[in-house]
Amino acid sequence: MNNASHDEIRQNVRARYSKVAVRPSRTSTSCCASDSCCDTPSDFNEISAKLGYSTDELSEVPEGANLGLGCGNPQAIAELQPGEVVLDLGSGGGFDCFLASRQVGETGKVIGVDMTPEMVSRARSNAEKGKFTNTNFRLGEIEHLPVADHSVNVIISNCVINLSPDKQQVFKEAYRVLETGGRLAISDIVTAAELPVEIKNDLTELYSGCISGASSIHEIEEMLHSSGFTDISIQPKDESKAFIKDWVPGTNIEQYIVSAVIEAVKP
Repeated sequence: MNNASHDEIRQNVRARYSKVAVRPSRTSTSCCASDSCCDTPSDFNEISAKLGYSTDELSEVPEGANLGLGCGNPQAIAELQPGEVVLDLGSGGGFDCFLASRQVGETGKVIGVDMTPEMVSRARSNAEKGKFTNTNFRLGEIEHLPVADHSVNVIISNCVINLSPDKQQVFKEAYRVLETGGRLAISDIVTAAELPVEIKNDLTELYSGCISGASSIHEIEEMLHSSGFTDISIQPKDESKAFIKDWVPGTNIEQYIVSAVIEAVKP
């Protein structure tokens, strides 16, 4: 992709999630799929339960924080500790940030970064509503994080890095802001087979739907290594195909992409 294509992709992704951010709660299904999914009423908690969130987790966040987005539960792998500083890449309405906030406690801090102004506004409103005083939401691109060097213990993200047209830059930025010994704990989409040309070339609907921009496990490993990370682990979750098949019904998309747990450490 050339630079113009990068900008076009970002604008398409931003436009899509701007619309998601201003919808009332519980009026759309997961938007890691085609736009048609956003017109069908559904229970976001039911969607998130399929992604691996517990009933307790779903009850801990303010109304309006859970938008039914994602492809896994980074909380389940992050092993967050009291006092840690956590950064969420693509924080949306603040769902994962609020869960992390409970785990790191009053002595910890959670930073959410999202490139969609409407999402940042929604997350800030949710934080105020839920009285979350250790969360901070910032407008910015994950390729150019508004976060200081060596200032974060853990980076989490849920089905967002696949949306970036420059994933290598995302991992370089992640490495920059992590302190020594800091770690990645990410849920994201990876390819299980070569994407058909018509899907790979769809840089609008299917790209912003977390499909066309997916990289292979080998590609992600190479990008993490190149950025300086060690102890890299990428584990596909075959059970995720059960919900991925509903993202674009009738296309057998679950044959080509799968959710994976991505972990790495900054030495």
